[in-house]
Amino acid sequence: METPFIFGKIATEKNFTDREQETATLLAHFTSLINTIIISPRRWGKSSLVNKASKLALAADNKLRICHIDLFNVRNEEYFYSLLAQKVITATSSKWEEAIENAKKFFSHLVPKISIGTDPTNEISINFDWEDIRHNPDEVLDLAEKIAQEKGLKIVICIDEFQNISRFGDPDYFQKKLRSHWQQQQHVAYCLYGSKRHMMLEVFTDSSKPFYKFGNLMFLNKIETKCLMKFFDKRFSETGKHISKEARLLIVNLADNHPYYAQQLAQLSWLRTKDKCTEEIVREAHEALVEQLSLLFVTITETLTTQQICYLKALIAGEKSISSTEVMHRYNISSPTSIVRSKAALIKNDILDKLAGKISFQDPIYAYWLKTQYFAK
Repeated sequence: METPFIFGKIATEKNFTDREQETATLLAHFTSLINTIIISPRRWGKSSLVNKASKLALAADNKLRICHIDLFNVRNEEYFYSLLAQKVITATSSKWEEAIENAKKFFSHLVPKISIGTDPTNEISINFDWEDIRHNPDEVLDLAEKIAQEKGLKIVICIDEFQNISRFGDPDYFQKKLRSHWQQQQHVAYCLYGSKRHMMLEVFTDSSKPFYKFGNLMFLNKIETKCLMKFFDKRFSETGKHISKEARLLIVNLADNHPYYAQQLAQLSWLRTKDKCTEEIVREAHEALVEQLSLLFVTITETLTTQQICYLKALIAGEKSISSTEVMHRYNISSPTSIVRSKAALIKNDILDKLAGKISFQDPIYAYWLKTQYFAK
């Protein structure tokens, strides 16, 4: 029997829960060609949301084409241009012969190097000579708009891990180049998102950056408790098992409404359940999860400075006035300046999150491990 919960990969169909309002908003943006920037901490379901809205948008508009690009392993402009061209051509071609024809048709100065595997259904691969690209980047950046105009299409380009462009050589110049082309396009829209929340905020909310006010910002919230509880109840019952209301609520609370961990903890609880899942089973599953991740948490903590650890200890203890003399003395924090530096570094490293002035842990299981194991010693 397949486990009824999905985590670590895109959730589709019955595995996708809640996000109804966000899905409706993103669907409207796609069909209306409105640029969208999605910002949230890691593992909050951005990719699943984009995938869901994409399918709905394609079903609603037969003139719409959507291409998905992942910049996870992209570290330079050359690879970016090749990937962009490849994905746009593939998304706007019904068969590989047409893709090859388009790859040749829409470039006047660039000579694409096209390769395809033994299986014709495979995606084609497009590469360019870097010197040609360096002198003619406009042809790739304007490719989607040209194809859309020629074929009477609307195109949405979804780019995951977009913050990785900040690692390119001269990232500000590259961002300026992208925006100068993309903001003029009338038949193409962009959905940009990534797993590094602080970097995405820097790119899109800093008025000195090229992508400031490039599109509508969408901030994802945690999934509501009632939606998660309903989802758990349904998925358990569909597999012939039952989960008590108390157990469902406990999963939500222990996972702190974190989409990824809620699914993972629910699955671990389901695997331990023969007939009915109880609070005791959930607590056993939670302890197993913490133990499973403990080595990772040790590794993360070993990278922190002493002052950062002292600040986290005060935060875990629930101290409200950490910069007060009494609290700093109690936790061996050297100065208010040290608190500012520690907080900034921990946010940059995606350990903490700051939303509406409130500091919280991005990873609720890590916070629990710190409280019950690391700082409890």
